Amino acid sequence: MRVGIIAVGRLKAGPEKDLVARYLDRFAKAGPACGLDFSRVTELAESRASNAETRKREEAAEIEKAIPANALLIALDERGKSLDSEEFAAFVGLHKDNGRRDMTLIIGGADGLDPSLRQKAELILNLGKLTWPHQIVRILLAEQLYRAVTIFSGHPYHRS
Repeated sequence: MRVGIIAVGRLKAGPEKDLVARYLDRFAKAGPACGLDFSRVTELAESRASNAETRKREEAAEIEKAIPANALLIALDERGKSLDSEEFAAFVGLHKDNGRRDMTLIIGGADGLDPSLRQKAELILNLGKLTWPHQIVRILLAEQLYRAVTIFSGHPYHRS
């Protein structure tokens, strides 16, 4: 299954971008042995509309253009379901084993995701009750993708 990330906003050069790249590189190298191929991170410009609802709607339109056809959608949203690492890995593994070709994880802009995207998602994922900056969300997501591969392969990186 090909795994991609769509994010509203761009990461600037610095330690956050380096850490995301490190985990995604690990995922890209270890994933194929488990049937997971990293496709790419697609960064989209933030809307400059004057109100939050319009910004979310405009960003959703751009996100939808970037989603592969029939992809399994995972939307990150503070009102989503909180999973532990093993539950997240099991969710990914179930869909991989059921023959899903693409999985896309969506990180919205500063105002969140438009309701239309949340409705299309097969999983709305919450990374905890705390509020996280988008740079850290990318780090957490990249690390959890790598951790899922280590769980599948029985690698000692994940200690349960």
